[in-house]
Amino acid sequence: MEERKAFPGTLGENIAALYLQLGGCTILERNYRFEHVEIDLIVRDGPCVAFVEVKTRRSSAFGEALDAVSRGKLRNVRRAARKYLLDAPAEARAGEYRFDLVAIDCDWREGAMKLRHIRGIA
Repeated sequence: MEERKAFPGTLGENIAALYLQLGGCTILERNYRFEHVEIDLIVRDGPCVAFVEVKTRRSSAFGEALDAVSRGKLRNVRRAARKYLLDAPAEARAGEYRFDLVAIDCDWREGAMKLRHIRGIA
């Protein structure tokens, strides 16, 4: 049961990490935790550090992945990002920062996947 629950999230994070790396980003952290909050990916995108929330859906039964991020989640991610920036090495803190969303919707029956990268969501 635990494997089934973790499947879409882990797969989505791996796909998002590869997508971002192919786009020129450097992965700084994966699954950064502060208190009860997890930031899926922290990447360097040129002069910018991006805190990336990844949402993956196996079907549209509960809506699209893009719709799955609440204001409360974004508030918590911002709080965890502040902590990361306080503790991170100087090179990780240099420059600007932003909050991104990578939304992945999969239709396994059709063999299709839609990935959307929204920069600056918060």
